[in-house]
Amino acid sequence: MNNFINGAFGRLILPGIILQSVLIGGGFATGREIVEYGAKYGALGWLGGVGIFIGFTVMAIVSFELARMYKAFDYRSLLQAVIGRFWVLFDVLYLLLAILIIAVMASATGEILKSTLGLNYWVGVILITILVGILNFYGSGLIEKFKTWGTVALFAGYIIFSILVVSNTWDHARQVLASGDTSYVGGDVSILAVLWTGILYVGYNLAVYPAALFTVKRQQSRKDTVISGIVAGILMTIPWFLTYVSIIGYYPSDEVLSATVPWLVMLDGYGSWVVILFGIVVGWTLVETATGMIHAFIDRVNSHMEERKGTTLNKNQNAVIAIAALVLAILFSQFGIIDLISIGYTWLAYGMIAVYAIPFLTIGIVRIIKHKEKADTKESTVA
Repeated sequence: MNNFINGAFGRLILPGIILQSVLIGGGFATGREIVEYGAKYGALGWLGGVGIFIGFTVMAIVSFELARMYKAFDYRSLLQAVIGRFWVLFDVLYLLLAILIIAVMASATGEILKSTLGLNYWVGVILITILVGILNFYGSGLIEKFKTWGTVALFAGYIIFSILVVSNTWDHARQVLASGDTSYVGGDVSILAVLWTGILYVGYNLAVYPAALFTVKRQQSRKDTVISGIVAGILMTIPWFLTYVSIIGYYPSDEVLSATVPWLVMLDGYGSWVVILFGIVVGWTLVETATGMIHAFIDRVNSHMEERKGTTLNKNQNAVIAIAALVLAILFSQFGIIDLISIGYTWLAYGMIAVYAIPFLTIGIVRIIKHKEKADTKESTVA
């Protein structure tokens, strides 16, 4: 297994798996996110999906290449290399967004496990908190294996859910797309509005990129970063389109589009086994998302400590940080999923675009081009 992960799979596929596994919790799990950032526009929503794929792919390639160039495998080191002392702004936004995303998932998971498996709300939340603490206790090796197999299971789950829903609603979905129906948001919808929604979706999900930086250590060339970035973009966007097409099959049903967890409404009537499977899948997504985002923060702390004191956190401290972050997120979760997503995600998306996306797409790309020019100059001198 170690040889497999350390080979081409680890260089080209694993970074995308880590990104997708962290993204799916805050980006797709409940279906509410897809309503707010695409599906509410009905027939035009797919344009947002195309923009999302391009955005995820470009940001993955640029982030991976800069991390490889500077050997910066935690977000503090990477942000310092790109924007210098202003990296601390990202630190603040990252922690707020990480806690917010985990809060959304904690709230959703507690309710879903209660309605699907009959577990008490707090039993589900406490169980997941313990799992995240254990994963962060054992560190990168276990996290990579957990996420590799977890992503396979999650994809299988969402494909099953989508097939069940789409097979019964495809005629209506096709009618919505053919008629250009955007009635849920009312009036004329501009293409720019849909594309901007996609940009905001990518913006708030920029917080997931640091979670994959530790896997970039295996990448050996720009070719590796480009291929792995494209793979990441594909893996990160497939669940979006699966969920979008499923929701369009009910468009413009207020029962589905106004639901706290649209997937639960869409899966109602398909048998208890489907709902139970969904509860397990969503629980798993919270574990993966929380683990990835907290692990990225722990890597940042370790990098700073090693630089200042020559030491790093021990396993017990890793687990304590993970559990403390989850407890704080659980407190935030009491505000409710819809408000957390529609208000919290949107405002923090603007911040992430300003502090991460714009510098990386300007300063970062210039640095990448200049780095290539230097490499070409050295090669010609040797020749």
